[in-house]
Amino acid sequence: MQVKEQKSKGLSKHFTVTISKEDMETKLAAKIKEMQPQVSLKGFRPGKVPISHIRKMFGTSIMNDVVQETVTETTQKTIEDNKLRPAGQPKIELRANGADVTSGKADLEYTLEVETIPEFEPIDPKTLKFTRLTCALEDKDVDEKMAELTKGQVSYKKKAKTAKAKNEDAVLINFVGRVDGEAFEGGAMDEHQLVLGSNSFIPGFEDQLVGSKAGDKLDVTVTFPKEYQVAELANKEAVFETEVLEVQGGKPAEIDDELAKKFGFEDLKALKEVVSKQAESELDNQSRMKMKRAILDELDGKHDFDLPPNMVEAEFANIWAQVEKEKEAGQLDEDDAKKSDKKLKADYKKIADRRVRLGLVLAEMGAKADIQITNEELQQAMVAEAQRYPGEEQQVIEFFKKNPEAVAQLRAPIFEEKVVDLIIDTAKITDKKVDRETLFEEDAFE
Repeated sequence: MQVKEQKSKGLSKHFTVTISKEDMETKLAAKIKEMQPQVSLKGFRPGKVPISHIRKMFGTSIMNDVVQETVTETTQKTIEDNKLRPAGQPKIELRANGADVTSGKADLEYTLEVETIPEFEPIDPKTLKFTRLTCALEDKDVDEKMAELTKGQVSYKKKAKTAKAKNEDAVLINFVGRVDGEAFEGGAMDEHQLVLGSNSFIPGFEDQLVGSKAGDKLDVTVTFPKEYQVAELANKEAVFETEVLEVQGGKPAEIDDELAKKFGFEDLKALKEVVSKQAESELDNQSRMKMKRAILDELDGKHDFDLPPNMVEAEFANIWAQVEKEKEAGQLDEDDAKKSDKKLKADYKKIADRRVRLGLVLAEMGAKADIQITNEELQQAMVAEAQRYPGEEQQVIEFFKKNPEAVAQLRAPIFEEKVVDLIIDTAKITDKKVDRETLFEEDAFE
């Protein structure tokens, strides 16, 4: 094997690799000899097919395999011999005519381009200083959480006949819906309880019942949405003949032992303990998120080195695909929606640069600290991911077992959190007590 390094540019290293046709012939002969005991052809005893016959029948096909194996082996050897750290899959281009190589008329010659990880010295975490925002749990925080639990536990009681329905009241109604004067399937119901303002009916339906009272009969005219699940009704105008039987006032559930039992707890004290722990965990998680953001901002600002172009391009492609998806769905961020594509691409290119830079910095810091991901940690991550798909947990686990790339995607965030932990444990951290509003204040991102 001959390897010649060509003129390199930036982080890309270029090589020309040549394996003589004589060496390729030797590899082919060895491959055929290795296969001979397993070859079975009509007219020959199993394992006794002559090598010359195997070569005649399958030589070209076998040589194709030899070429692929040789390219893989010599590429890896070139990378190892030159002590390169690839930033992605090497780019390989065959220079010799493929047919000539497989027929033994030409040397195997190809060019190899390897985009490498930049050489840099990551900052020593001992030199970093951060202020960690903390917030003590207060009784009012727990009270607010408890009050939220009652929102879905409203009980409704019949109001006086003269009472007019308002938002958050419930109305008990009979109705029959018609399109073009004809009743349609699923458009009629008796004694249905509808909470006004719940947006559980077709847009505009509930609004027309505000102000109604028991005994009222009215026509509610609405238009089905364009994306309505029943295609025959989509974008059609419908008239619902509606009779109001009762107007009912809502009353939030009392925060007592009965409420606790509805949630599966023995009493109110047990429920409060769980809610308190959840509220405290929420504060801790927010504090860590703020701390992590400050760490990443500091690491980004403290490092400046050339980035592997292909890595940045791949990261940007992933980001832009998501942006395009959000644009099509009309879900683009309000500020982004005002920008031109040119401006958006420039902004997200900066984000792609930041992500790649931080990924390399965190990887280097983790390597220097010999941070490892255990099989147990990966298993826990797989289980957590599987639990997001109730009823399909086993299929998700099987997917990970068969897809190493998917497992690698689980590994990355675990590794990142471990590096962040390392920095928090090593850097100088000063705690600062703040109120809840400050802790949850949204960070500006430049």
